[in-house]
Amino acid sequence: MNRAESGPGRDRDDEGRARSARPRDGLGRPLPYGAEGVPRQPEGVVREPEETLREAQRLLDAGMPFHAHEVFEDAWKSGPASERDLWQGLAQLAVGLTHAARGNTAGGARLLRRGADRLTGGPELAAAAGYGIDAAGLVAWARALAERVGGADAGAGGAGTGDAGAGLDAAAEAPRLRSGDSR
Repeated sequence: MNRAESGPGRDRDDEGRARSARPRDGLGRPLPYGAEGVPRQPEGVVREPEETLREAQRLLDAGMPFHAHEVFEDAWKSGPASERDLWQGLAQLAVGLTHAARGNTAGGARLLRRGADRLTGGPELAAAAGYGIDAAGLVAWARALAERVGGADAGAGGAGTGDAGAGLDAAAEAPRLRSGDSR
């Protein structure tokens, strides 16, 4: 698919669904058509939870949290309904890290808190434990990072709402999804 094939307006895939063909950088920001970008994550991949966690951790460690979010998104769309909050929460943590790395501190802090909230109760905690996910550690990491980048009032629209540029180093800030994982 390319822009010329999609006709005027939006890029579309072979089935006519809107799909951006623009290349993206490591933080998922669109680049100009024709620019060199990083490889996109294929959409709609059904993975076993172990594979999802392994691939997402690899992307987080590489400083590509936007791409890790896409892996988690596939898991929530293809997994059992009882695990939806788990995978959505993990995706929100990855997107929160993405926004903070892009310089959108208030948006990053808000999403980090939202993701942490999803991981603090209900059946997703049992699922997290079953996959070796350190939910308590991720919640603590997300809340601490949200406080550091966005302050206590970021959830209420605090300062730093722009996407102006340099933010934190996403690879250096990448969380450990499972307590036994090492860098």
